[in-house]
Amino acid sequence: MALKSGLEILQAARDGQYGVGAFNTNDMEITQAILEAAEATRSPVILALSEGAIKYGGRPLIDMVIHEAKIADVPVAVHLDHGSSYESCMNCIRWGFSSVMIDKSHEDEETNTSEVKRVVEAAHAVGVTVEAEIGRLGGVEEHVVVAEEDAILTKADEAERFMKNTDADYLAVAIGTSHGANKGKGRPFIHHERIQEIAGLVSKPLVMHGASGVPQDVVERLNAAGGSLQNASGIHEDDVRKAVTEGIAKINTDTDLRLAFTAAVREVLQKDPKQFDPRKILGPARDEMRRIVEERMEVFGSAGQA
Repeated sequence: MALKSGLEILQAARDGQYGVGAFNTNDMEITQAILEAAEATRSPVILALSEGAIKYGGRPLIDMVIHEAKIADVPVAVHLDHGSSYESCMNCIRWGFSSVMIDKSHEDEETNTSEVKRVVEAAHAVGVTVEAEIGRLGGVEEHVVVAEEDAILTKADEAERFMKNTDADYLAVAIGTSHGANKGKGRPFIHHERIQEIAGLVSKPLVMHGASGVPQDVVERLNAAGGSLQNASGIHEDDVRKAVTEGIAKINTDTDLRLAFTAAVREVLQKDPKQFDPRKILGPARDEMRRIVEERMEVFGSAGQA
């Protein structure tokens, strides 16, 4: 199945009131886990690479991800997550990405608008679709820490104006989620009324960043195998299920895969300290990540949509 643009996948999700996972990958095992889960559940999917992942894996990682996306038998988009500059987006387009995000949400609205519009004009000329963001999330984004008190919810009227002025294809909105494994005490608050307000004015797909569930059983296994992750909490499944009926179409997920990977690796090495075969260490990690991705696809409602 040919590589799809982000909008091809996400507009169908918005119209059908289900969400598509944008799962971050950094290596072969993560990529395989995501695509195997997508094929097993018959789910469309987005493979996301951050600038950090690109720096880590270079062109071999990029070429592998794009190749695997092209030969998958479900719809797949390859997406630049949190692109920091026009140049970064253009590089990814040249390398074969079908979707890019230009994130200037930390700038004033005028700068954000002009930079997004620049990327949109170039990307649309070659059939690549573009994500933008307004508002700010708390938590960790690559190596930048945004304090919860600095998180700013997206305003519906600003979202409408921004999308009209930029012609971006999908919009990341700040509605209470945050990046990382510590999303707040108890059940983190999601501002469903704000999602509904934005969706009432913006017909294009909306994006939820910082949406990992942070499964507590995986956290407990990680800690039991020698880890030390305290006060971990994620977005409740019911909040995600509700959000996709309100306009959220793309759901970014990274932390859940990191937790699954690390828990499985720790368990293997704890059980067999003499083990040094990478395949026997990374194989179980791949299997655990696949299980987590399949579970998330069921929650998002994308299972059976491909």
